[in-house]
Amino acid sequence: MTTTKANTLLKTSMAVGVAAGAGGLVTDAKSDWYRELDKPSWQPPPQAFGIVWPALYGLIAYSAGRAMDRAPAGERRGVAQMLGVNLALNTGWSALFFAAKKPRVALGEIVALNVSNALLVSKAWRADRTAGMLLLPYAAWTAFATVLNSAIVRRN
Repeated sequence: MTTTKANTLLKTSMAVGVAAGAGGLVTDAKSDWYRELDKPSWQPPPQAFGIVWPALYGLIAYSAGRAMDRAPAGERRGVAQMLGVNLALNTGWSALFFAAKKPRVALGEIVALNVSNALLVSKAWRADRTAGMLLLPYAAWTAFATVLNSAIVRRN
């Protein structure tokens, strides 16, 4: 691994780590408010989130770094900016849903996150197919989270 690639991976890992940490700070799935929500029977068990999200965050960091390293010079900044927007939306959903206790507003925000995911996958794919493919589980999980968020809004 060249120094540039290691530096890029370090930067994307730090950005993803900050987003994950900030999201974790505002997420309280054990709160009375969250436990009392009427949730669908098909919601994954709480342990699933602790397994899935670290893996997804690792894929985001690696694939974004890979895409930045392989993108033409004029497109690297665009990948980095799209990653920043995406991570802000990712963290924002947690803040709106858990901290602000506004599932309906969070639903609108997660729709924007899905658009951001599509754009990030597209930019990564153009730079490097593997990077784009590695982002697909994240996009799929977020799409599932959108359906779950929607069900919670309907039921409450």
